[in-house]
Amino acid sequence: MGRVIIATLLWMVVSFFVGGIPFGLLIAKTQGVDVRKTGSGNIGTTNVARSVGAWASGLTLLLDAAKGAFCTALAPWVISSFAKDYFTSLGVTNPIDVHSPFGCCISFVFLAAILGHVFSPYLGFHGGKGIACGLGCALGISVPYGLCLLAGFIAVAVPTKYVSAGSCFAAASVLVWSLIFGFSWQTILPLLLVSAVVLWAHRSNIGRLMRGEEKKFTFKKSDSK
Repeated sequence: MGRVIIATLLWMVVSFFVGGIPFGLLIAKTQGVDVRKTGSGNIGTTNVARSVGAWASGLTLLLDAAKGAFCTALAPWVISSFAKDYFTSLGVTNPIDVHSPFGCCISFVFLAAILGHVFSPYLGFHGGKGIACGLGCALGISVPYGLCLLAGFIAVAVPTKYVSAGSCFAAASVLVWSLIFGFSWQTILPLLLVSAVVLWAHRSNIGRLMRGEEKKFTFKKSDSK
């Protein structure tokens, strides 16, 4: 059991630093834009879209999602390989699964990646709001599970044009979808912390939504010549 805990903690550390890679900032800087000083000041997909444009936001979304998927998709293999002897002694062939008690290992990796994104160690522990990275983490756990969360986001964000509203709805629906997909309670508990972190990161957006001051989603318009 000790090797399982050690492997999980080590992969959580890796995931924290992978999750913290500020792709939005790096992509925007190739165009001479520091997104921390424009728009909302956030390094995520939405602010990159407003400050740089569609292609930059699309690339940010893709890379942020990819880093999340990398962390959770590899977690079962990394942890089970490190603790192979332990699981062999138990006679368990597929130990790190979200339907088993050991599913919490994947959930904690999910949490570490989100914490890295929101509190990036490369930016003085300031970062994004966790939605694109969270989508990738969810897809890394289960593609249908991730797509259901994405569908909830789209169902709210597209008609309202409030990305923050769609993001909060997706975060709040994590528990519902986890129950529907039959995740073990050990898997679900850390996922509730993920939801809480994402909602906390959106606290200012929630306030603006309640006051009717939140900006609707737009792409940066090309400068006319």
